[in-house]
Amino acid sequence: MPEPRGKVLPIAFYRRDTELVTRELMGKLLCRRMPDGSVLRLRLTELEAYVGPHDKACHASRGKTPRTAVMFEPGGVFYVYLCYGMHWMLNIVTAGKDYPAAILVRGVEGMSGPGRVTKHLAVDRALNARPVRKTCGLWVEDDGIHISDTQIERTPRIGIGYAGEYWINQPLRFVLDTVR
Repeated sequence: MPEPRGKVLPIAFYRRDTELVTRELMGKLLCRRMPDGSVLRLRLTELEAYVGPHDKACHASRGKTPRTAVMFEPGGVFYVYLCYGMHWMLNIVTAGKDYPAAILVRGVEGMSGPGRVTKHLAVDRALNARPVRKTCGLWVEDDGIHISDTQIERTPRIGIGYAGEYWINQPLRFVLDTVR
């Protein structure tokens, strides 16, 4: 019996307002083709929005650097970086060219913590700047599950104490109620 599949989200999906894309990604399936050819499909349950160059918690708030250059590309590519020298962080770049914004994948159904997610999915820097498409082995599908606004809690982001009180308190972390 064939495995269930959803519709792969088009690149244009990501080239819109970051908060809107974050909201609409909730409940979608993050899919990863593993080395043995199998495909893991994990429901997105926790995401954080980094909304542009004015967002003091966004890596690109200090301008374009070799590390953040990918965030200045049009939405629909991955921004992958190493945190604390040991955990890969998976982000999806959003919005348009030269407007650096992204969404951090913090959790999937049954698993919370961005480092745990990337380890489980064998995500590393090799995916940095790659398109969110099946061709790179990591993509997002819509399997038709509807997530209502009442199923999502919006809270401040985690671990951004350096960003200043205003940005610390912005409700840019989206959590599906099944993980609360």
